[in-house]
Amino acid sequence: MLALLKDSYTNATTGRTINYYEVEIKPFQQQVYPNLGKANLVGYDGISPGPTFRMEKDTEAVVRFINHATLDTSVHLHGSFSRTPFDGWAEDTTKPGQFKDYYYPNAQPGRTLWYHDHAINHTAENAYFGQAGFYILHDPASDKGLPSGKYDVPLALAAKQYKSNGDLFSPAKETTSLWGDVIHVNGQPWPYFKVEPRKYRFRFLDTSISRAFKLYFEADNKVDTRIPFQVVASDAGLMSKPVTSTTLEIAMAERWEIVFDFSAFANKNITLRNSRDVQADEDYEGTDRVMRFLVGNAVSDATNNGPVPSSLANLALPPTKTNVDRTFRFERQGGEWTINGVTFADVNNRILAKPPRGKVELWQLENSSGGWSHPVHIHLVDFQIVKRFDGKRPVLEYEKVALKDVVLLGVNEKVQVLAKYAPWDGVYMFHCHNLIHEDHDMMAAFNVSALEDFGYHETTHFADPMEQRWRSKNEDPAKSTQQYIEGSLLPMFDQTDAYRKHKEVEDALDEYWGEHGGLTGPSGSGGSGCKVKRGRIQGRKDGC
Repeated sequence: MLALLKDSYTNATTGRTINYYEVEIKPFQQQVYPNLGKANLVGYDGISPGPTFRMEKDTEAVVRFINHATLDTSVHLHGSFSRTPFDGWAEDTTKPGQFKDYYYPNAQPGRTLWYHDHAINHTAENAYFGQAGFYILHDPASDKGLPSGKYDVPLALAAKQYKSNGDLFSPAKETTSLWGDVIHVNGQPWPYFKVEPRKYRFRFLDTSISRAFKLYFEADNKVDTRIPFQVVASDAGLMSKPVTSTTLEIAMAERWEIVFDFSAFANKNITLRNSRDVQADEDYEGTDRVMRFLVGNAVSDATNNGPVPSSLANLALPPTKTNVDRTFRFERQGGEWTINGVTFADVNNRILAKPPRGKVELWQLENSSGGWSHPVHIHLVDFQIVKRFDGKRPVLEYEKVALKDVVLLGVNEKVQVLAKYAPWDGVYMFHCHNLIHEDHDMMAAFNVSALEDFGYHETTHFADPMEQRWRSKNEDPAKSTQQYIEGSLLPMFDQTDAYRKHKEVEDALDEYWGEHGGLTGPSGSGGSGCKVKRGRIQGRKDGC
């Protein structure tokens, strides 16, 4: 189901358009097991996955999320460089009976994003019961003749656990992981999908709260014979070139896109399987199978069915850097999930980094928790995985030619990631995306610190994720009318000029650092620091 456009506003002077959508978060039921009761879920617009947004690059959007569920919510558009008040800060919650308007840029290169809950202390519960959905940003420059239309298929993976009455087992009291023994794709357990004998583009997303996958394709009657495919895109969109592989490792919150060719398998079945040796994940009888493809014998449309181009994108890679700026240890201490010994509940100490705005930094992420793996998500930025060591794996071949916003820290692994902390200043989160770990405080913050002598004028300053102006509001019929949306709400967002000049800002930051020691030089203190506490921000006013 596609998200439905409800309204739009176009600035008569600039020609810029902001589209407006509404999504209702509400309970619903789904019949999973035919002879048992229904499962109780909570989803966006009462479905799971939620409605798919298909957005066009450079057309901004305001999405109003209305909470008609029972728990507080917060929505993170994962993969977007949203301004911090619209990024889904965990404590920026929307209570039942309230709504929040999220303002999204849609300005990055084409990519598969997703939106999901991020509410403090119960993200796992909200996401597990259904609050996740695709948000696909289309950029005509990224088409590259790849399969499109009905041959471009989003596939959301999940792992769930059911009770004997057909309802879901709840993760609410879990403190380590909920692996799930029933694999779902797009909300259905172990589904099948009819395909034609031609190429397809599959957009894989792992929405599981704890389970990672090592996927492979297997033809019927050819056990353990793995069929090759081409990996073409990652979290941040197209890779620099396709990589042929027979396995795809995908952890929670990661997105990988592949092109698979069914032309040699007419009238046969192909099973998508999961390996039995995925990090420290607990294995069950049915967790080695994901879904089945039933291949027909006729192609109805041969458009975009040719070879995948040998070159896909010119990645905006950060300048090379070898000296590590910051090290973060993800570990379990005294029954707590911590980063450098700090939990997110430690409000006085949870800002662990203050990279200056526009600076390139090399971060070393270390898994020090023994028999656990941690998919680490850094908000705001796309990063390059430059090194993985001390575990069982190197940097994977398709990781080498991609930009990412999630990286899996396997058991005992250390990983180095390189990123430019831009274009915006403000306070953002980074955390483990095993949502049980996140809810039990394996989350911290970084402050992309303002440059006091930057000299670049911005119409509106966004830096505090809890700024009252942008927070949730009680439902009010007067604020839902077309007159209000078109005449007040969307023009107000347009006047903030939040995203329109992002390229100009990035150029100005590059020029600034060209005159101040270079992008990769020592970061220093990073300008004025800020501390975010529950409901307010602390620090020098001009630094926030």
